[in-house]
Amino acid sequence: MQNMTQKTRLSAITLAALGVVFGDIGTSPLYALKESFHAAHGLGITPANVLGILSIIFWCLMLIISIKYVAIVMRVDNNGEGGIMALLALNLRKAKIAENKKIYLIAIGFVGASLFFGDGIITPAVSVLSAIEGLSIATNVFDPYILPIAITIVITLFCVQKHGTAFVGKFFGPLTLLWFLTIGVFGIISVVKTPLVLGMINPYWAIHFIFTHPTMSFFIMGAVVLTVTGGEALYADMGHFGPKPIRLAWFGVVLPCLILNYAGQGALLLRDANAIENPFFLLVPSWALYPTIVLAAIAAVIASQAVISGVFSLARQAIQLGYLPRLSIKHTSESEEGQIYVPFLNWLLLAAIIVLIMIFKTSSNLASAYGLAVTLTMLCDTLLIGVFIYYAWKWNTFKLLLVITPFLLLDIILVAATSLKILSGGWVPLLIGGMAFGILMTWKRGRELMFAKLQHDTLPIDLFVKSVGSDAVHWVQGDAVFLTGTPNVVPHAMLHNIKHNKVLHERNILITVMVQDVPYVTQEERIQVETLNERFYRMQLFYGFKDEPNVPRDLKQAYEQLGFGYDLMHISFFISRDRVVHKVGDGMSPWRERLFISMQRNTSPVSDFYQIPTNRVVELGGQIEI
Repeated sequence: MQNMTQKTRLSAITLAALGVVFGDIGTSPLYALKESFHAAHGLGITPANVLGILSIIFWCLMLIISIKYVAIVMRVDNNGEGGIMALLALNLRKAKIAENKKIYLIAIGFVGASLFFGDGIITPAVSVLSAIEGLSIATNVFDPYILPIAITIVITLFCVQKHGTAFVGKFFGPLTLLWFLTIGVFGIISVVKTPLVLGMINPYWAIHFIFTHPTMSFFIMGAVVLTVTGGEALYADMGHFGPKPIRLAWFGVVLPCLILNYAGQGALLLRDANAIENPFFLLVPSWALYPTIVLAAIAAVIASQAVISGVFSLARQAIQLGYLPRLSIKHTSESEEGQIYVPFLNWLLLAAIIVLIMIFKTSSNLASAYGLAVTLTMLCDTLLIGVFIYYAWKWNTFKLLLVITPFLLLDIILVAATSLKILSGGWVPLLIGGMAFGILMTWKRGRELMFAKLQHDTLPIDLFVKSVGSDAVHWVQGDAVFLTGTPNVVPHAMLHNIKHNKVLHERNILITVMVQDVPYVTQEERIQVETLNERFYRMQLFYGFKDEPNVPRDLKQAYEQLGFGYDLMHISFFISRDRVVHKVGDGMSPWRERLFISMQRNTSPVSDFYQIPTNRVVELGGQIEI
């Protein structure tokens, strides 16, 4: 009975994983094979060429997704969590290298994370457009309306984000399963008519094609990479579903259906070379065309939703780790912590996607801009995985190079091939990723300078506690909680309170929130309290980078441990709201300082981020020169 329950639960999780993890890679057949032949520019559609390109696609799927991500990368988890930010945090903890050299690891992680933002803008645009373009196969009547329909779908998708995906998410899994089974069946029907195409699994055809058309192969790799977009999603979503359901879904449903559909499209091309216009939709029987277009549009929306949710989650992790300024984050589900909504990013993504659709107009044009961000992210994954294997698994150099080198070479080839797309649109994700990278690095450096300044300009808390006397200030009833990022010095808000109001509360608690490089911290390990004297207490609250900070809740637990009565209406939370100003001299370049100051002034309130009631907050501050 227990085994039956476990199997049922595994099946349910696997179905849910289908709807979240594989949306991006699942919509690749809409455009990948077509773009591979377009990249060949006049290459004849012969059996050798078709089998050659299909074989390259097949072995890229096997090497990059099946072996690299599913078999190797998914074995590296940060307490069950995956994704490049979790991998970066894991490396920073495990790698035994000098502190000044860890900046290189951080830079690699930031590059990968930044390019994921660029991918998050292109994926919805190319997926939705390629699905709606199927209408032009049925009739020319819809041609003028393809762009308006695509933009309408995208706007609707982003407008419903604030309501959460809990309701529609229940249908994502079954609909995605229906999508994969549909494209698999259409592929089988075509393969039965031309079974010759199954020779694609023989690596001979890929090798023969590469040696016969070496230059052409290089260009084609820039399009073939479209078949493996979404590989990062398998790793990033591992924390939501676990590795077993993802592996089961990949090998049991996704991989077979993808291969069958690509084979079916190739078989169609062998029968009719003119089908290269749109081999995916021309593979569909006429009676099923409109239902398939609708299903493709749904699959594209699901793929887009997965990427949007991924961007939200990545941004939240970066904020928790201190790599991004605080943004307003709304929780859209009472039961699922991972379902969040970030208004600023939501509308920024929507505006960028609409601009992209209006500029590029077709999925083929967008595909020319697609792939570079994906391959660079994969390269960053490979580098970070190599560092982790060397330091954490303690592999010797020979064994490490034996495993990592093939993936590293393949990643470099794909990056080089997709770099040819820079002038035709590949600059878009690079520009977006570059801007995101600049923001991440500037915020990190600016915070370091600001905390160093705070440490330099204030008194050590231990010295202050010993020196403050009853005649220096007036003691008032109640508790004062001071949130500070520097637990060993007197908070600026406390100094300002003494300077301007000449008062201190009878009980003063200094709270520092510490975000660990693990996804979650248990409630038992969350609170650490130190009694400085009968009036002063120092408290540290530990959270993981996926935890939901809630200071009042955890303060109540600390009060219970100390034996204090907890009444939130008798507690005042003092927060330093310091104004950072530019100073000529050491630090950052002027433009980076201005960027940091702008971000610092526009961060969401600390009280909102830590769920402190606004009517219990007192903000005091001054100026900090960096």
